[in-house]
Amino acid sequence: MGTDATARGALAPPRDRFATWSRRDAALLLAAVLAVLVAAALVPLTVGKGEIATPPSVVIAHAKAKERPRDDDLKLYDNAIRRIRHGEAYYDFIAEEHRKAAYPLRPGLAVRLPTLAYLDAAMGVEGDGPTPMATGAAIALMLGVLAAWWGRLGAELGAGPQAARLRRMATALLFLGASLGLNRYYFVLHELWAGMLVALALGLHRPEERGGKWIAAWLATALALAIREHVLPFALLLAAYAAWRRAWRECAGWVALVLLFLAGMAVHLHLVARHTLPDDPVGPSWLALRGLGGWLSNVVLSSNLRFLPHWAAGPLVVLMVLGFAGWRSRLGTFCTLLYLGYGLLFMIAGRNDNFYWGAVIAPGMFAGLAFAPMALASLARAARGANRPDPQSFSSS
Repeated sequence: MGTDATARGALAPPRDRFATWSRRDAALLLAAVLAVLVAAALVPLTVGKGEIATPPSVVIAHAKAKERPRDDDLKLYDNAIRRIRHGEAYYDFIAEEHRKAAYPLRPGLAVRLPTLAYLDAAMGVEGDGPTPMATGAAIALMLGVLAAWWGRLGAELGAGPQAARLRRMATALLFLGASLGLNRYYFVLHELWAGMLVALALGLHRPEERGGKWIAAWLATALALAIREHVLPFALLLAAYAAWRRAWRECAGWVALVLLFLAGMAVHLHLVARHTLPDDPVGPSWLALRGLGGWLSNVVLSSNLRFLPHWAAGPLVVLMVLGFAGWRSRLGTFCTLLYLGYGLLFMIAGRNDNFYWGAVIAPGMFAGLAFAPMALASLARAARGANRPDPQSFSSS
């Protein structure tokens, strides 16, 4: 980065990643960020069979959720829960329910894992009606997410007034993301619970502490994986991150979890195949290559950003990731890799009607907005060659 950047490094606060960047590197990244922000404001959000999703229709649809009929996916999950509550075994009827709904049975991944159906049945979930036990579980999970992140943010931000302000702001923004988990209309949606558990695992994972604390995060991730296989990239990244830190015991734990999941998935696919007929339909390909619109549509439409016009919601998704990227910490680095990785996956895989996949990562992304002003300001200063941050702006702990 050059001697200029090296000299600035001695004065840079340890939490500002861009403070030590060279003018060239900062200018290149700033130009790229501005270009993506403009593109994010212009790219339309799509849902269903390519329809453009407009904020009024989305808001009305959710505001009147009790008045509208259940979505086809939710009807299928409702029927599965109802039949489990009446004593039937999941794999004895799920193929029949797919055929009734004209849903594909091939590949076997088109059939959801049974975990959430059994959990919802145990909690008395029935459609979008009152479910005290499920509501209590959702509230407890949201509070757990906020408490876990409050602890991890405090550990990684350190002391000082600016750190305290960022901690409060990040937690408040996280509440906006995690509050989606209280939407009882979607209590049967796998991504809703899996995404909240991923956010919980992120808060519970404490690699900065002596020896690392990861068992609680392992348990939360295991349950999320048992609910939705889309959590697998998260588990793989945790394993890779542990290996990079040479935390071999933790790495072995994450690898063991991935192997257990793959074994469970193999059993699931085998049981589905036993009830699949040669003339059962094959689902359309998930390799839709939707590009930037696919990433933004998934995150915006499956989060509380859906209440905003697309020209504002799209750029906010980009700023969430930039905020984490600008925060030089273990959590900032991990979240940057995590959300960019899922963003790339959403650009490549998933049809327009799979937008709800974004709920797997959306809750935790909101906290990144707390660090976006610091990241943008630091990039702009570095691009001008004027980045001379106050070394006391953060604790060096």
